[in-house]
Amino acid sequence: MLPYWRLSSFYLFYFAFIGVMAPYWPLFLQSRGFGAFEIGVLMSLLHVMRIFAPNVWGHLADRSGRRMIWVQMGVLATLLGFCLVFWLQGFWGMFLMMVLVSFFWSGALPLVEANTLIHLGERSDRYGRIRLWGSIGFILVVIGVGDLLDHHPVTVLPWIILALLVGTVFTARFMPEAVSRHGDAETVPLGQLLRRPKVLALFAAAILMAAAHGPYYTFFTVHLVNTGYSKSVAGWLWALGVILEIGIFLIMPKVFARIRVETVLLLTLLAAVLRFFLIGWWVDVTALLLFAQVLHALTFGAYHAAAMALIHRWFRGRVQARGQALYNSIAFGIGGSLGSLYSGAVWDAWGAGVTFSAAAGCAFMAAVVFVVGDRYRVMR
Repeated sequence: MLPYWRLSSFYLFYFAFIGVMAPYWPLFLQSRGFGAFEIGVLMSLLHVMRIFAPNVWGHLADRSGRRMIWVQMGVLATLLGFCLVFWLQGFWGMFLMMVLVSFFWSGALPLVEANTLIHLGERSDRYGRIRLWGSIGFILVVIGVGDLLDHHPVTVLPWIILALLVGTVFTARFMPEAVSRHGDAETVPLGQLLRRPKVLALFAAAILMAAAHGPYYTFFTVHLVNTGYSKSVAGWLWALGVILEIGIFLIMPKVFARIRVETVLLLTLLAAVLRFFLIGWWVDVTALLLFAQVLHALTFGAYHAAAMALIHRWFRGRVQARGQALYNSIAFGIGGSLGSLYSGAVWDAWGAGVTFSAAAGCAFMAAVVFVVGDRYRVMR
């Protein structure tokens, strides 16, 4: 039987942690006296480590034949590394803590994703029903913490994060190992797959799409607070997009049955162009800001579902886990790092409008790259 709740509970705590780090950790760093570029550098470490860590942890898991033991050790090391925040001061102390947390944390999810898909077997369409608990965890935390920060100082954040990491360690301890089917075959060698134009186009578009989200994940809350919104309203705005994201995860199997996956992904890239342009220049117009957050259902939910569907279609059998690790490393690692770094530099020099316009430009380039790659119908 599918261990639905044991898998779902890990996603709940894992993305609840992200629900604190992405929206509110920049506020904590700002309270420590760090400037925008320093905040961009520190937040980029969450992405930089995704370039290396998934491949390191994936290699160790492949050699040992076990995934969950590495997940368990990784999240425990994350917990211990984060505890340094209570003792270390200054930029380099925070830099060290973020390196440790990011390295151990970012290696866990690709292994959990592979483990979940193996548990699902031929019922991979049920992935969204497990993954939605990650969105629920994000929503609960982003709303609750936003309201809490309207009445308490941001110094409470480390304690909240510590509690969520304890929950992640606990749920990882009871997540069962999935056994791969012996009949799985390596349909196409990994090197051959990575030379195909459509695969290269997807990875290039994924880098640009992750870079487009850099200003959003680094400075969206700061942008809202600077504009005059309260922290609780900021939390609700974050939650709005994720609430709609849950609905998207549930309906995507029906969407893919009617619309080509590549077409869905292209539409999400174009939606990101509009969304980030609205956030950059019309954040003070509430109706347009709400519409921009509604578009999160496309720019994250539908985009992620479409990208995962393509990775699952192209990387099969023995290359499935490595395909997911590469996608995480290249897209979220390289793209996310670039997004955090340029957003800090542009924010300091030209402000929010130009920063989010740069994000829209990245999304537009992603759409162009993907369209060009999609002209080569080499994948069957």
